[in-house]
Amino acid sequence: MIICILFFVESTNAGVERQDYTIYAQEGQSKRILYGISKLQASLSNTNNNSKLVYQYQSVPTTNAIIVGLISEPLIQSAITKLQLPIDSIPGKEGFIIRSVNNNIIITGSDASGVMYGCFELADSIKLNGKVPASIHIKDKPQMVMRGVCVGLQKPYYLPGRTVYEYPYTEQTFPWFYNKKLWIKYLDSLAEYRINSLYLWNGHPFASLVKLKEYPFAVEVDDATFKKNEDIYRFLTKEADKRGIWIIQMFYNIIVSKPFAEHYGIKTQDRERHIVPLIADYTRKSIAAFIAKYPNVGLLFTLGEAMEGAGQEDIDWFTKTIIPGVKDGLRAANIKTEPPIILRAHDTDAPDDIKAAKGLYSNLYTMAKFNGEALTTYEPRGSWAELHRTLSRLGSVQIENVHILANLEPFRYAADDFIQKCVQGMHKIYEANGVHVYPQASYWDWPYAADSTEPLLLQIDRDWLWYKEWARYSWNCNRNREGEVKYWSHQIALRLGCDDAPATDILMAYEKAGEIAPKLLRRFGITDGNRQTLTLGMRMAQLVNPERFNLFTLLYTSESPEGETLSEYAQKEWNHQPHVGETPVDIINQVKAEGDSAVAAVEKAAPYIVVDKEEFNRIKNDMYCYRALAYHYAYKAEAALHVLRYKYSDDIKDLDSALLPLQKSVEWYTTLTRLTDSTYRYANSMQTAQRKIPFRGVNATYKKWSEILPEFKKEVAAFQYHIDSMKANAGKGNTALEPLQPAKVTINSNVQYYPFTAGAKPFLHAANTISDVVPELQHLKGIVVDTLAQQQQETLLQFKNEEPVKLLVGYFVSKDSSYLQEPQLETNATANDRGQGEVIIGNALVIKQMPPVNIHTYLFERGNNKLVLPKGKVLLLGFIKGDEPIKTYDAGLTPGGKVKQVDWLFER
Repeated sequence: MIICILFFVESTNAGVERQDYTIYAQEGQSKRILYGISKLQASLSNTNNNSKLVYQYQSVPTTNAIIVGLISEPLIQSAITKLQLPIDSIPGKEGFIIRSVNNNIIITGSDASGVMYGCFELADSIKLNGKVPASIHIKDKPQMVMRGVCVGLQKPYYLPGRTVYEYPYTEQTFPWFYNKKLWIKYLDSLAEYRINSLYLWNGHPFASLVKLKEYPFAVEVDDATFKKNEDIYRFLTKEADKRGIWIIQMFYNIIVSKPFAEHYGIKTQDRERHIVPLIADYTRKSIAAFIAKYPNVGLLFTLGEAMEGAGQEDIDWFTKTIIPGVKDGLRAANIKTEPPIILRAHDTDAPDDIKAAKGLYSNLYTMAKFNGEALTTYEPRGSWAELHRTLSRLGSVQIENVHILANLEPFRYAADDFIQKCVQGMHKIYEANGVHVYPQASYWDWPYAADSTEPLLLQIDRDWLWYKEWARYSWNCNRNREGEVKYWSHQIALRLGCDDAPATDILMAYEKAGEIAPKLLRRFGITDGNRQTLTLGMRMAQLVNPERFNLFTLLYTSESPEGETLSEYAQKEWNHQPHVGETPVDIINQVKAEGDSAVAAVEKAAPYIVVDKEEFNRIKNDMYCYRALAYHYAYKAEAALHVLRYKYSDDIKDLDSALLPLQKSVEWYTTLTRLTDSTYRYANSMQTAQRKIPFRGVNATYKKWSEILPEFKKEVAAFQYHIDSMKANAGKGNTALEPLQPAKVTINSNVQYYPFTAGAKPFLHAANTISDVVPELQHLKGIVVDTLAQQQQETLLQFKNEEPVKLLVGYFVSKDSSYLQEPQLETNATANDRGQGEVIIGNALVIKQMPPVNIHTYLFERGNNKLVLPKGKVLLLGFIKGDEPIKTYDAGLTPGGKVKQVDWLFER
């Protein structure tokens, strides 16, 4: 028998009877189990108990013994026999058993992670009760196989000379990445919450972490930085592994390093570029070198965004480049255990991809966004729910990605009841068995929160409840609600130094406020994507005519309960039809009540807070912010309903009725601005031109409420002006628009043109003719297109221009697969690289027996240029000068006749 005392921990607490405990573990124990034991010893010490760790092969427990180890070990088997502790069944993966008898406790499991979690469980019990339990019998294991969070190695802005997702690992860009103390703090919190995976998101990480002998010039960092990257990455993976955490490196496809692109004279990323052997070889070798060098790291990858859509090329890239690269790396390092490979179901046909890959690799997972890039409902439905169920039934584990949270930032969110229901929905509706959670806010600004504090708050400190709630319910989502209220109230009480009763009031404030942002977005929003910042508000034009702003309909058909939009509600009211499901009026009333309840609850708790009053005051301010946001939207939605009624009534009194609630909405927005002006650095952490709603966020503009407030005041002034003008001119409004002027362009191929007049034919082989068109196009010439060829191949137009020009492109408003879909930032991060992401003139053109047409513009600088569009019917409507202004509006031209639009009432 070998006995070795490793170390002795002595308590310094006074006033409580001291107990001595001996922790027995078998020699050669794994680092994970030793880590769990260290946390158990710390808990014992903090409750005035002493403990020593003894290595031994077989136990001879007397009293106050804690025996820790795998259930297969002789030490545990001996203890079970001598203590006569029946173990009826072995816990599953990451599961544990804690049993006690005669002041002796056994902690065991079938794997090291399970034993570590058992140590955590006992430590938590000691911390909660202030003593070692006299009797304990727990058998537990997690419900979710993968329980993960992520860190973005990305920034709120683009780096000079680069585009989206391109961020090499450097101290200048990510100083925190090299902070080992911060990593330890973060990893400790993840382990405490039972998180077992940490995802690092980056566009192309390989050129910062590996060197290739075939492509030595591809490295993106200098030698000193490269060595630092090697050191910190090895440190991170080692420390994470000790805590039972997989590091999973995310990357986009297809992106190559900037030095590689410059060497070969190509772009770093080109969505329209097909797979070429050079790039495939570079990517495969990069992956192989990475896997061989960092064997305890999994891979998460996106086939969409930087590759064009779904299809055989996606399958080929997955099965002929990525998987072979992983297997090459495993072979080179003689590694037998396959790291996880996780495919994002984003802008690709994930079921087909997985079916093609299953015979090549066994440790496959899929991942898809839970509610898009927001949090809207715990009961998703429709086509999106069906996709998730399909992925869950493929035989690989489906992971639910709680992504970006564009409708929640920057305010705190900790609605435990909503989060619990979300995880239940992941299981019951999506049939998923994994979760991957983004930071609650400020993803692009990691590790800092948006709060205006000195020093800046860390997200892991500010949003501890967010992480802990998702983690707790990913372990077990079926916990009793009454017990959960008590649990979370006590957790809050420990943090803020108050009794459980006021802590419960704070929890209730979180729960009430937690309904507001999801309800507002799912009933009034434009998109679930991060091109909309919900907490900055919405323009009236966006509320009364969301289609003009590229409405993402999946938000309403899948990521919301069944219900009605503002326009649907107004139409049914006018036609005296029954309403269905959740209505705008329901939400208007609910969010105001929830805002009031949140403020009342947090104020009730205020007198009893004695610890960290500064953080409590920030929580309280957030509740006031949620209330102001709720009232702002409620009054603005009420105004929108009056304006939408005017579409049917032609009664200017309906516009008069809209004026007062619109003014009240601005008053509440003024309150919101006051509440945030000195407390937040920004509302949204993504501060590039990809952000569109409520205003385009070019160069970090329109990121604070104080920037938006003057624009909302202008809306009221414009509305008042138009009402007065209509009254003075017998109800007439909306002045005529000037025609656009053509720009000189030389096209490098023979093309045919057509005029924008009734009867003109825009297609080469089809007889469809123009029946109606906006007057702005009358001086331009459209380019005849071959719709048959467009459905078989890309639309290509090469040309030369001596000055910047915009090409007007007409997209048919139809979801039919024969039509090219409008640029969509939800699935394509480069969908606005030429300014094409917005509808410029909606419903601008009608062609017989075809859907209406929305006009987008593509900006090209002077020189030789090329437009490449994916397969699908689309119109090329001519060129104008790059600086020629175009009024953005909805012309309302449809095959059924002109539809009255009212968004112009708020613009001048």
